[in-house]
Amino acid sequence: MAESTTPEAYMKPATRLRKLLSQPNICIQAPGVYDGLCARLAIEQGFQVMYQGGSMTTAARLGKADLAFASLNDFAQNAQMIANIDPRIPLIADADVGFGSPPNIARMVQMYDSCGVGGFHIEDQVTNKRCGHLKGKEVVDMETWKSRIRACVIGRDSIYGGSEILIIARTDSLAVEGYQAALGRLLAARECGADMGFLEAIETEEQIKNAVRVLSPMPLMVNLVSNGKTPWFSPEELGEWGVKVSSKIINCPRQALFNHNAARYLPRGCGKVKAQGLEPKGFFDVMGLQREMEIDKLAGGESFANGA
Repeated sequence: MAESTTPEAYMKPATRLRKLLSQPNICIQAPGVYDGLCARLAIEQGFQVMYQGGSMTTAARLGKADLAFASLNDFAQNAQMIANIDPRIPLIADADVGFGSPPNIARMVQMYDSCGVGGFHIEDQVTNKRCGHLKGKEVVDMETWKSRIRACVIGRDSIYGGSEILIIARTDSLAVEGYQAALGRLLAARECGADMGFLEAIETEEQIKNAVRVLSPMPLMVNLVSNGKTPWFSPEELGEWGVKVSSKIINCPRQALFNHNAARYLPRGCGKVKAQGLEPKGFFDVMGLQREMEIDKLAGGESFANGA
């Protein structure tokens, strides 16, 4: 009998992402990608989801440290290119703090959806934000944070024909207000309509397990930055603990995703990969962080009074 040539039925990236996340006891690995080459390597290695992080997007497109230099257009154009290399592989994209007021945030959601993004995370840092694994972060008050999540929901509900784009609430408050306050922010986001929680720079197995329990039924995403604040856990461990998405960001493109051999280790969470690359601040120093801190000081700013 001749082999069937019936093409696979099209499924929107957001719908496919939600279907993948519905699998029990499985943590979906989403490798960090920031350009077409990285995306091709991730697709070749069989990953089911990809993740466009803000720090590497800013570095790749602008040659800058992750200090809110990148605009919505920078993020959206990059996301559109990556998401459409193979629309069967959903892309989760960083949305920083939403790129403005609630109307701007709603517009961001609509733009990301039109670009083919399956899900995005928005955070609670102040507008002058920085990478979640640097010091000196500041977060907005609870009401501003809730307004950001509500604006995401309004933006999604306003999309003609409907949308299932995943809203991921990311809090950077662990280092600022403590673990319990961070959980409180994610619970507030859940009540405002967020689909998933993301506690940036979470530090221990116990914190992860407790967050999964407290936030349920809202799933949890964990970000594993090479040499960052979160220890390197295997996808099997995270899946057993109830984590639904694990994004693995490698902060040295020459040694990691830019390198075909290193990309092959990522599905196994291999220690050879986790040990490669600079720690986050060292990477951002290469991207000009010290000069940005100097400019801020010379101008009379206090953004880096406590370092970075």
